[in-house]
Amino acid sequence: MKTENRRRNRNTRVLVVDDEPDIRELLDLTLARMGLACDCAGSVAEARRLLAEGGYQLCLTDMRLPDGEGIELVRHIGEHCQDLPVAVITAHGSMENAVSALKAGAFDYLAKPVSLDQLRVLVKSALDLPQRSSTLAAEGEGGEAGGKAAGLFGNSPAIQHVRGMIERVARSQAPVYISGESGSGKELAASLIHRLGARRGKPFIAVNCGAIPETLMESEFFGHRKGAFTGAESDREGFFKAADGGTLFLDEVADLPLAMQVKLLRAIQEKRVRKVGATSEEPVDVRIICATHQDLKALVEQGKFRQDMYYRLNVIGLRMPALRECREDIPQLAEHILARLAAAAGVAPPRLTPAALRALCDHTFPGNVRELENTLERALALLIGERIDVADLQLTPQAHDESSLIDPPVAGHASLQDHLDQVERQMILDALQKTRYNRTAAAKLLGVTFRSLRYRMERLGLNE
Repeated sequence: MKTENRRRNRNTRVLVVDDEPDIRELLDLTLARMGLACDCAGSVAEARRLLAEGGYQLCLTDMRLPDGEGIELVRHIGEHCQDLPVAVITAHGSMENAVSALKAGAFDYLAKPVSLDQLRVLVKSALDLPQRSSTLAAEGEGGEAGGKAAGLFGNSPAIQHVRGMIERVARSQAPVYISGESGSGKELAASLIHRLGARRGKPFIAVNCGAIPETLMESEFFGHRKGAFTGAESDREGFFKAADGGTLFLDEVADLPLAMQVKLLRAIQEKRVRKVGATSEEPVDVRIICATHQDLKALVEQGKFRQDMYYRLNVIGLRMPALRECREDIPQLAEHILARLAAAAGVAPPRLTPAALRALCDHTFPGNVRELENTLERALALLIGERIDVADLQLTPQAHDESSLIDPPVAGHASLQDHLDQVERQMILDALQKTRYNRTAAAKLLGVTFRSLRYRMERLGLNE
């Protein structure tokens, strides 16, 4: 088939790959009205030939082509044209193909029949992608550059891997599932993905799913109309509309009730929401990033999290390492945190003694970076002098230390019950520390009821 060339703007060119002439013409005309040049191809082979000539800023490809699959083209572009965003066009309702393409490296997807409004939004987002020269390393070295949150500090292999993943993930619109322990920096990672991507100039809305009462969830996420329920005195936009054009970060997504998961899944797939009390849906354009410290796959197996929701959210997985996996980064991270805390307090940053640094590097930090920051903030607040020593850190032995409760009691010196009480006491203290002494959250972390935790604390003398 003869290649159709209609070049109107040599600075911005789009490659359209589809075997249906009507679709090619529709996309070509729409892109032309946006002032973009367009080359059209009807097969994978023809698309590869045009790609070899180079010079494209975006590729739009159908999933079904006469000589292959669109996903083959996605992989080809990923290997040979890494700076080129590619979006796939899928049949209506074919979410499996869309997810497969996103996993293979597609920037985004469109469902047939193609919505021209969604097409324009996708094209603008793709063309707004920063060049790879805007590396995450520069973001990390610049500290506060690019936003209020500091960059990802450290040079350990684990952090370097995460940094590279974030940079790659930022060039996609695919949903991201960030896993990791509490305090390991999941929200920071989500924020960096947003700041390094095409949506960096739009809102980043972070939502703690575990902090919203179940009865208010639908209203909080989708908004409501005036009079929709008692207390709805005016129209209100939800989180989806607040994040329109930007990123919606669902923290502790495992806490979502099953009924709400169904509604969120539909909103994510259809890219439309309906306010409580409304009769019509409204389009929304958000990128979904979610996180939890729990094991989502295990929750799916237990029937506590929907499998379809899990696969829709877990298109790209990113695991944040625990601080104990990056011990070599602790000195640099501690110095940075101290400098920031001192600046906020209006004092000169104190120095950590070599012994204090060794103590920090040897500590297990079950609360990860958040615990490190709390430790240094307390030391700074109570410091007398210009140096922080081991005693100023007030580090407590952790359950994972070699001298901890894991060691069995010496026969004749402690009963079994005494040892079990010691284990239970330490686990409760660890949970309280991780949750900043929020007993409800600590009970949830321990897998017991609040009443049970209260009883255990009274029995072990932990209520003083």
